[in-house]
Amino acid sequence: MPAVEAHSIGLDIEAHRGGRALRPENTLASFANALSMGVNTLELDMGVTRDNVIVVTHDRWLNPDLARGPDGAYVAPPGIPFVSLTLAEVKQYDVGRIRPSSAYAAQFPDQVSIPGTRIPTLAEVIALVRRSGDPHVRLNIETKIDPNHPDQAPNPQQFVSLVLELLRRQHFRDRVMIQSFDWRTLPLVQRQAPEIPTVYLTQQQGPAPNIYLDEPSAWTAGFDPTTHGGSVPSSVKAAGGAIWSPFFRDVDARSIEEAHRLGLKVVVWTVNQPEDMVHMIDRRVDGIISDRPDLLRSVAACKGVSLPRPYPVTP
Repeated sequence: MPAVEAHSIGLDIEAHRGGRALRPENTLASFANALSMGVNTLELDMGVTRDNVIVVTHDRWLNPDLARGPDGAYVAPPGIPFVSLTLAEVKQYDVGRIRPSSAYAAQFPDQVSIPGTRIPTLAEVIALVRRSGDPHVRLNIETKIDPNHPDQAPNPQQFVSLVLELLRRQHFRDRVMIQSFDWRTLPLVQRQAPEIPTVYLTQQQGPAPNIYLDEPSAWTAGFDPTTHGGSVPSSVKAAGGAIWSPFFRDVDARSIEEAHRLGLKVVVWTVNQPEDMVHMIDRRVDGIISDRPDLLRSVAACKGVSLPRPYPVTP
């Protein structure tokens, strides 16, 4: 079957947190699993320790549903902020098994538990990619920072400086995109490393929106739809973004077409059901972030999309 017209150069298949429906999220195990099946992009999140090491974690604190201490007990809510822990202290926690009977465990019943799994550093993920031999896979790395909780992460400039310096040392700037819901970090990247594409994450519905059509938001660094014709894609373009990454239920054919007219790529998150994957591919999105990269590969193949080849590697 020929590739669909909109994806003649391929759909960006992104493994969300490495594919957390399959392996413990944001770990070398999940990233190795994704590389071994074949993906275009590893999507992951970044936090910073007290000693300024970039670790791969979705939360700005040790997640009570994921992290167990040396005594085997899960950490108590609300968790321990990474900015209060050294890397050596972070490495003492096991994140290889979701807390049984938690809502998170119910959400991902097929995730393979791997006791003894540690939180990796970004440098360790880059080393894994190199060891896999995959010359094409990219990293879509998110700065986990919240304008309403400045005490839980470095300030935007410090965060960006730490990331860019690591990428420089690792000679990996040409293999990454930098994304954020907190847009303050993204113009800094654009000015200091213009070769790195910036990805503007948005959520309009649900319990934690970061952008509104009719009022300003602390998350958008002053680039609000209220001053850009009520348009989210126009706000992203005005901020200097290369990629708009919306919650998939927030987009329709009109907004995707508008983004493309503005020269933006559209990468939607987080799409886990086959019918939604088909719908997004038919809407001509440029990429899909999914907890089920295996399922996304199957759906994409049925739609005629060219698939990335596997690069088997162990964690």
